Order: sequence, then C-alpha cells, then structure tokens
Amino acid sequence: MAKRKSMSSKMAQRKKPAPKLDTTFCCPFCNHPGGVSCTIDLKLYVATAVCYVCEEFYHTTAHHLTEPVDIYHDWIDACEKANQESNVELDELR
Repeated sequence: MAKRKSMSSKMAQRKKPAPKLDTTFCCPFCNHPGGVSCTIDLKLYVATAVCYVCEEFYHTTAHHLTEPVDIYHDWIDACEKANQESNVELDELR
C-alpha cells in the first residue's frame, strides 16, 4: 500500500512571488503622479530619470544592480542636497 502525502508538504513548496517595484514615479518638480520614467543603459553605464510633463531630467552612473527606484531616490537626494546648499548661501547673505 502506498503512503498518502500530507497537506503540509504541498503548502511548504509554494513560494510567494516577490513584490514588484514601481517603475514610474511622482515628479519632484511638478508633482505629477507617474510622470517620471527611468531608463538604464548598461552598455554606457548611464541611468536617466525623465519627467515627460515638465521635461526635467537627471543622469547618473549605473551598474548591473541598478534599479529604477535607485535612480529616482538618487534624484531626490540630489534635489535635497541642492536645496540645502542654496539655503546655506541665503543665510550667509543675510
């Protein structure tokens, strides 16, 4: 007689799919939702984020682990750094 398989062995084999990351983002300049799309060119090692509404763009270097969300967050960090530098310059003028 054959032995029956238990239900727990079938449940253990099923894996949940990994959550998908966003590929379109909100523009930091015009706040248009889904306006920014990111492209990665691994032949030239260049990553670009472009807003198709206000036509702002950001370029950075890329490697084989770069994802669109990394490009977008680098752009946000560069915007924050530029704002902090301009605030320091304004404080020095006062």
